[in-house]
Amino acid sequence: MENKLNNNEELASTPNNTEGADTALVNDNVLSDFVINKDVDFIKNIFEKTKDEIQKVIVGHDDVIKLLLAGMFTGGHVLMEGAPGVAKTLIAKLISQCFHIDFRRIQFTPDLMPSDLIGVTVFNLQKSEFTFKKGPIFSNLILIDEINRSPAKTQAALFEAMEEKQVTVDGVSHDLGEPFFVIATQNPIDQEGTYKLPEAQLDRFLFKIKVNYPDLKNEIDILKRFQNDFKQKETQKVNHVMKPDDIEKCLRIIEKIHIKDELLNYIATIVYQTRNNGNLYMGASPRASMAIMKTAKAIAAINGRDFVSPDDIQSVCYPVLNHRIILSPEKEMEGITAEHIIKEIIQNIEVPR
Repeated sequence: MENKLNNNEELASTPNNTEGADTALVNDNVLSDFVINKDVDFIKNIFEKTKDEIQKVIVGHDDVIKLLLAGMFTGGHVLMEGAPGVAKTLIAKLISQCFHIDFRRIQFTPDLMPSDLIGVTVFNLQKSEFTFKKGPIFSNLILIDEINRSPAKTQAALFEAMEEKQVTVDGVSHDLGEPFFVIATQNPIDQEGTYKLPEAQLDRFLFKIKVNYPDLKNEIDILKRFQNDFKQKETQKVNHVMKPDDIEKCLRIIEKIHIKDELLNYIATIVYQTRNNGNLYMGASPRASMAIMKTAKAIAAINGRDFVSPDDIQSVCYPVLNHRIILSPEKEMEGITAEHIIKEIIQNIEVPR
């Protein structure tokens, strides 16, 4: 009788235990959401602080700064295209100051050899052994000025470093360390003495960002800002906003950003349509789909959200796709641009709701 009573008591207590477990689960979910929101705020704050610091010197270019940070936070490399004098180099240098990381600028020229970039093995007479002397590629943020001015073999050495984050000299591999980012620039108007990057190498860049001239208002603001500062001393006032380790933290946070299956289908459809478009000679590869997904997550986090929206996807489609597609000769002769084709593809695909 006593055993039966004890059993009944245990049965009676079961619903309460289940209710307690459910409450704990709800609390865990709330805590998890709180952590995600707090992490997203961390990325948004870094973007806002970085933009504020850079704009102590740079006027405008909000979208360029946002895309550069989205690329860095997802571990990608960026190609910047613009006329001389639109602050491509300066933006890269200021970002390195904000992140408190090593910065090297390498000017590519027709006579630049791979050993000038990655380093060389030399014989040490004192120790009677060969030692590796590191080249300028061993840094955190590398700015390659006029990447299309160097010959193919130098470009190939750079792309091994970009893809594998290592260089190989005399059969020995050397790690480049973390973080490692490449920002390359090229001039769209001066083609004399240049070596066009092959499509396979262009595909290694996460983004191709076109840096345009400032509008009239911004240009007036530039003149006012530097009328008494010819040596641009304002660049010395740019402060650190994060530590190098925080870049890896941002990547881990961005990986957790939620994206619905319908939006993954949307990304795949956009990229698939580039491969089945009569206006294009060559479409984008699955690497482009991955790039859109990663950077859309980064843009969502930068905008303070823990989920991806169709607007996030559309905002990165052009910088991800414009260097990965090739127009058909007919459309090129008609003056049609890659931007026009990408916009047309997006408009013809139903946006998930």
